Amino acid sequence: MNLEPVLYNYIVIEGNIGAGKTSLATRMAEERQTSLILEQFEENSFLPKFYEDPARYAFPLELSFLADRYQQLKDHFGRPDLFKPVTIADYVIFKSLIFAGQNLEPAEMTLYNRLFSIVSSVVPKPDLLVFLYLTPEELLENIRLRGRSYELNIPIEYLEKIQQAYLDFMKQQSDWRILLIETSRVDFVSREEDYHWISDLISKSYPSGITRVKR
Repeated sequence: MNLEPVLYNYIVIEGNIGAGKTSLATRMAEERQTSLILEQFEENSFLPKFYEDPARYAFPLELSFLADRYQQLKDHFGRPDLFKPVTIADYVIFKSLIFAGQNLEPAEMTLYNRLFSIVSSVVPKPDLLVFLYLTPEELLENIRLRGRSYELNIPIEYLEKIQQAYLDFMKQQSDWRILLIETSRVDFVSREEDYHWISDLISKSYPSGITRVKR
């Protein structure tokens, strides 16, 4: 398969819980032979506890995620692979602010913002942020199908809040290139034509701001 020339050195695939970002990032990195960064959320022991008792475990969860994301990105970009100059990731460090803003109390968020401003200053912003957009109802169905026990009781209201926080964040990033893809009628895991449609979109040049696309 002949791929379009790569226009971006750092591409992030983002989306709400259950949007399919890891699946897409993994396949694209394998196909394009790029470096790949995947969030190690399954190694976070606070995550199942958070879903059981959010008030108690939100702060340690968000701090541990921030520390893990910072360390992973710092290590990666501090030691670039000369043979794989392009990086594809399934998260952007700013998602830490998005989730913390929904989960933390005001006093906790004040401290969290101070810590975030320190660590985020040494991490590059993506050349292209790809956001996979599904409705909260569709996200819930994807969550059910993948069957992680600790996720099965996530309320739709939580997904709605996270979704809106992502959208609000992206609207504020006027100097970022953001490609928002509505994937309600797209199955890039099972249908080759859908995957190649998205891959081709990501190979195109975009201006700063949000470009919204649907099938």
